[in-house]
Amino acid sequence: MCGIIALIGSRDAGPIILEGLRRLEYRGYDSAGLAAIDIDTSGAGKLTCLKAAGRLVNLTKKYDELGAPGFCAIGHTRWATHGKPEERNAHPHLDGSAQVAVVQNGIIENCQALKEPLERDGVVFTSDTDTEVIPHHISQQIKYLQDEGEPVSSRLLLKAVQRVLPLIQGTYALAIIWEAVPKALVVASKQAPLLIGLGSGEFLCASDTPAFADFTDTILPLKDGEVALLTPLGVELYNEFGVEQQRNPVLLTNVEQKVDKGHFRHFMLKEIYEQAEIAALWVGKHLAKARIDSKYLQSDSLISLSLDDEVFEGIERIQILACGTSRHASLIGAYLLEQFAGIPTSVFYASEFRYAPPPLLPNTLTIAVTQSGETADTLAALQMEQKRLEARADPLYNSCQLGITNRPDSSLTRQVSHLLYISAGIEIGVAATKTFLGQLLTFYGLTLAFAERRNSCSKSELRALVTELQELPYYLRKLIKEHDELCANLAENFDDVRGVVFLGRGINYPIALEGALKLKEISYIQAEGYPAGEMKHGPIALLDPEVPVVSIAVPGRVFSKVISNCQEAKARDAKVIGITPIGPETKLFDMLLPIPEVSEWLSPLLTVIPMQLLSYHIACHRGLDVDQPRNLAKSVTVE
Repeated sequence: MCGIIALIGSRDAGPIILEGLRRLEYRGYDSAGLAAIDIDTSGAGKLTCLKAAGRLVNLTKKYDELGAPGFCAIGHTRWATHGKPEERNAHPHLDGSAQVAVVQNGIIENCQALKEPLERDGVVFTSDTDTEVIPHHISQQIKYLQDEGEPVSSRLLLKAVQRVLPLIQGTYALAIIWEAVPKALVVASKQAPLLIGLGSGEFLCASDTPAFADFTDTILPLKDGEVALLTPLGVELYNEFGVEQQRNPVLLTNVEQKVDKGHFRHFMLKEIYEQAEIAALWVGKHLAKARIDSKYLQSDSLISLSLDDEVFEGIERIQILACGTSRHASLIGAYLLEQFAGIPTSVFYASEFRYAPPPLLPNTLTIAVTQSGETADTLAALQMEQKRLEARADPLYNSCQLGITNRPDSSLTRQVSHLLYISAGIEIGVAATKTFLGQLLTFYGLTLAFAERRNSCSKSELRALVTELQELPYYLRKLIKEHDELCANLAENFDDVRGVVFLGRGINYPIALEGALKLKEISYIQAEGYPAGEMKHGPIALLDPEVPVVSIAVPGRVFSKVISNCQEAKARDAKVIGITPIGPETKLFDMLLPIPEVSEWLSPLLTVIPMQLLSYHIACHRGLDVDQPRNLAKSVTVE
């Protein structure tokens, strides 16, 4: 979850480290720190370490006051795992002599076992983190190597790190500097992303590609278990066995742009408004192109996706791995793929799939959904499934893996053979909005592609859905503008609530889950989403005047059932907010967030809008930090 960055070159590193941390702050903002090594006139190094609890601005103020000069530096923005978000737990962490500094993203699972022998040797720990064992063990190995006659050099630091890494159980991306060798930087990675950016006579290492904006578009991603020694002269790359590696760098395909809020109060609100344009771009790219093909190439295809036939041929079932908001998008995707395209589809929590996978079945397409492309549980589950299939060694069980992400230069893209890029643009707000819509649209496209190939429904049904999708940008522009004002006025009604229940049925049940998650994420109000028909099986006990119900009621097969569920809630004195087209039944609701009357198939793309805006305005009304809510991070890179 944390963001790490490191620079070695020939210019003052501090400002570059701070700017990189600003671009990585979405990965965690509990605390931040940096360490830099300056060189005096005699050539000796001097390490300076600065830390600050809270947001990056606190570290920036400290840097402006105290400075941290040097051409070699490391930095860290933290999402707390071990230890409270206090300054003493902020990275970098130092050894006892304050000469070795380390930043880490990941979790050391055997930190207590590594800590105990150090404590017996008299080492005093100053933090509650797992990371602090690393600089102490590296320092210890440096001493052992010096006793063996190894001279002080960058290679000595490399060897010390290579001796320590096999001791660590867990995941890590590390950057290490040592005061005695101010022109050396060592980085290492195990099941955590770390990229080396190649500049002109300088190298920048970072957890993710946004840090490389304005620095380079040429990167060298570290593979699992690799360690690298960086000096101003170049990069030496080694695998986990100490064998030097030769590998060409790659070009970033998606250069990050600088973004600002424009006239919007928060990034989240700006990103909600951007959804109409995202839908228009998607329609233009995937549906308009299909119409051109139909006109000029006599193709009957209604959807154009950049996927090989291998993704579709012989597939008998689909399993989807995802977490959080991506899982909610996947549940809607599964509903579409089963009910519209006729393919048995299961959705798994990636974190649970790793430890209780279902039996292997032949001809299965595995889809991994992660907006960042770096979600640790999803990547690990995908890798485990790949190994299970390889061990089976049966052509019917060949691995076919598809990734859905917003980041084409992410770890996911290097792990899967097929990719659908949602093209939602940079999303700064930690609570996902426009990337959720992008994931949904991707599943609609995938569903159309499968349905066409399998003839699971008529051409007229397919064309009807395509026609509605083509009208989506218009619906979204109108809906967002209207509901922004409606939800702002409604927010004050949530001042005294003890909790909120969200109800949906069928294809809109996952939207109820997403609405509850958004409210929890940014408003800190306890909320739960349920299938409307399940309310009477327990959750109805929660209802009273201080627990309102938000109900999605879209005309269709179960519309009358949902209305009955709302009547049951009103009978318990709960206020009921309806997300539904205006009609005779809407008099039932205490408050109404009206949506256009569209088919149930299309409805989730619209019903999610009032969910997002209501959560946003409630959080604003409560005076909370909408873009960086407490305890969260945009990219979840630890288990």
